[in-house]
Amino acid sequence: MVQGYTALVKAVLRENGCTFVRHGKGDHEVWWSPLSEKPFTVDGKIMSRHSVNGVLKDAGLKIKF
Repeated sequence: MVQGYTALVKAVLRENGCTFVRHGKGDHEVWWSPLSEKPFTVDGKIMSRHSVNGVLKDAGLKIKF
């Protein structure tokens, strides 16, 4: 069973040029995407592939899990 997708999501984001900007509220982080040219949030404990797909969509990536 998967313990969480957070590390995988962050690795995919880095591979696609996204960068960490700052810590947000709670365990969230704010990242910047050169594809969407917008900041987006990444939860510190992503447990659902649906949440993964939402983060990747916010980043402007056309990848789905």
